[in-house]
Amino acid sequence: MEQTKKVIVGLDIGTTKVCAIVGTKNEFGKVEILGMGKADSLGVIRGEVRNIDKTVKAIREAIDKAKASMQGGNIRIEINSVHVGIAGQHIKSKQHRNSVSRNNPEDEIVLEEVIAFIKETEKLALPPGDKIIHVLPQEYQVDDFADVADPVGIAGVRLSANFHIITGHVEAIKNINKSVHRAGLDVADLILEPLSSAEAVLTPEEMEAGVCLVDIGGGTTDVAIFRNGIIRHTAVIPFGGNIITDDVVEGCQVLRNQAELLKVKFGSAVAEENKENEIVCIPGFHGRPPKEVSVKNLAMVIQARVEEIFESVLYQIKSSGLERKLNAGIVITGGGSQLKDLSKLVEYVTGMDSRIGYPNEHIAKSIVDEIKSPMYATGVGLVIKGLNETSEVIAETTHEQQETDIKTTKKTGGFLGSWLEKGMAWLNDDDMKDF
Repeated sequence: MEQTKKVIVGLDIGTTKVCAIVGTKNEFGKVEILGMGKADSLGVIRGEVRNIDKTVKAIREAIDKAKASMQGGNIRIEINSVHVGIAGQHIKSKQHRNSVSRNNPEDEIVLEEVIAFIKETEKLALPPGDKIIHVLPQEYQVDDFADVADPVGIAGVRLSANFHIITGHVEAIKNINKSVHRAGLDVADLILEPLSSAEAVLTPEEMEAGVCLVDIGGGTTDVAIFRNGIIRHTAVIPFGGNIITDDVVEGCQVLRNQAELLKVKFGSAVAEENKENEIVCIPGFHGRPPKEVSVKNLAMVIQARVEEIFESVLYQIKSSGLERKLNAGIVITGGGSQLKDLSKLVEYVTGMDSRIGYPNEHIAKSIVDEIKSPMYATGVGLVIKGLNETSEVIAETTHEQQETDIKTTKKTGGFLGSWLEKGMAWLNDDDMKDF
């Protein structure tokens, strides 16, 4: 039976950039990045698509560049569908418990029952304008047996579970789908961005021990907390790298493009690490003399805002009730994580160990070295997520292709895939047609 490799395209529609990443699995089961393209994002504000036309243009440019990078490596692939990330301040999460009585309590629970149980939970009543994006099972309970990780194979009268439910505004979801469709592509899957980033930068051991992922994007900072290998808490903080740049504009009285360069090249999250006499000269406005900026003063401006962001992160950690149970500390990723001395400040503010998360944890190789930067964690994670959904595509039509989606789900791999095996619900093609 002839088989072809499954190729996944991850599309990260961010506040500062739109990035398309193409990947597949090699013969050893490792993720191989085949190409990457990016474009300036001019239609997205704080993670939400506001201008569809500008976003469509950016998506097309990113896809074209991704195709060009693959052709440079003598690889030709037609891109028709993408796995898209969703973020923004409209994202909300809540805990919910649901129970169901079984028709045949003497029989063992089967996977189909769990899937149906999850589908029933999707019918949860929501405020007008909201839609469920993910239903993430946490612990199950079968009669008096609590904290069950996998109820399949256990007999009982009543099946219960705690769920972490993530919702978003219908209009925000519609705008993403419109943008992708107008760019000539289909949405294969829609996934919360911090969950995608977790795929790329976290290890199963960290998720088991307890870890807080902080993804600092241009418009927002996304927080995802894991414990015992399960998502426990998610939140979106409405501050990101752009607001730090805005502070530099005001604090140093420079142009915005100059402020961005100052932040990236000379900025630091800890002012004490810089000397008083370090000065950077900025070209003056038209006909005016150059402006001198103290590197230490620059760091003081940056430090004040970064402290505010991580005080909000600490508040979310405390709200989750897991403050003293995150043995793996904090993992920081996203474009904003590249700020100098950031880990030192994070450890000072939160009192927890921290590290920078690079998206090369699960990658075999890449024809684009740039892909190893934390700013591409979400895009790489979308590719990994898509590849873990099912095994390789079978080119030849067989009777196996007539099996139900439930049986396809059994092929799922990866540590996020374990949620799918428990019946995790995603926005699928049926959901997309409503938009």
